Amino acid sequence: MEILTTLGEIFDAEGMIDVYGVQIAGVSYANLGEAGLEFLTEMAEDGKVRVLTTLNPAGMDRENWQALGIDKEFAKNQNRAIDAFAKMGIITTCSCTPYLIGNAPHYGQHIAWAESSAVCYSNSVIGARTNREGGPSALAAALTGKTPNYGYHLEKNRHGQVLVKINAPVKGTDEFGVLGKIIGDKLVELGKKIPYITGIPSATVEELKSFCASVATYGGTALFHMEDVTPEYNKYPKPTEIIFEINQNELDIARGELIDEDIEVDFVSIGCPHASIHEIANIAKLLDGKKVKKEFWITTARPTKRIADDVGYSKMIEDAGAKFAADTCCVVAPIKGRFKGIMVDSAKACYYGRAKNKFKVKIGSIEECVGEAIK
Repeated sequence: MEILTTLGEIFDAEGMIDVYGVQIAGVSYANLGEAGLEFLTEMAEDGKVRVLTTLNPAGMDRENWQALGIDKEFAKNQNRAIDAFAKMGIITTCSCTPYLIGNAPHYGQHIAWAESSAVCYSNSVIGARTNREGGPSALAAALTGKTPNYGYHLEKNRHGQVLVKINAPVKGTDEFGVLGKIIGDKLVELGKKIPYITGIPSATVEELKSFCASVATYGGTALFHMEDVTPEYNKYPKPTEIIFEINQNELDIARGELIDEDIEVDFVSIGCPHASIHEIANIAKLLDGKKVKKEFWITTARPTKRIADDVGYSKMIEDAGAKFAADTCCVVAPIKGRFKGIMVDSAKACYYGRAKNKFKVKIGSIEECVGEAIK
């Protein structure tokens, strides 16, 4: 409660509000280290969460870590962290898409989430209300069931501030990721304002989660409105003071910035954010009867993987030689130095592939990623 009241004082919150659910980030041992693990262990001595709480991806697949080449010592420490979370009553799902696996708030509900793409998705696509929490403040909210009432919890702070006009067709997770990069980069220049986007007639859940991951990574964006797509687009007036347009030329240039020259792809990964069952079904169909020739991971939530097991998608994918990496992803897994060039359908994965793991990167559609893996 001291953490939360201090936050509230910093941001001039009038008081506390109840939260429906929590998503905690900072789960991978690679990020936590011994100091973070010590903090968690201390909190788990007698701490119990008061609301439904889930976890961000860990540094490894908890059941399949050996097949993915994860170090035994790292696995031991990662499990220590997960055990500490479990002791507090947290559901140890380890996914960046909690809204796909049961931690699903509805429109207008207050939550406390700490995962940039999920925060953006919950605020924008669902219309729930959360600030972009840090790991400790999200854990504090889980243990108390409260969060300070400021920022995006308040209606007065949720209106669009920048009008973005899209003058070209955008389709597929890779193209929505490229769009998110362009808008995110522009919003950094403008001071991280809330964009109101026009020109997108429709978007799937998969396209929107890709866009959320990208615009949050490149622009720090926690909320946007998309005309005729997101639930709050017509709740507030359309911005008129600041306007910028995106044409096909800008999309082509941004895509080129996410493809490194002279890249030799030795690693393909789909599922940043975690792959949905729709995406896994598509991958299974594309791989049916084929064999991959490169390391190929499909990263997803464990509950989604179990559905894929039940309907036969997992067997089709694994028979082709591809691997599932549940509970983790290519951003937080300790894979630096293992690969040289990564191909993904995610602009977020491109960002972290370069910045964190020093890979050369290449973005493409899911179909192009599968094509790269089997050629």
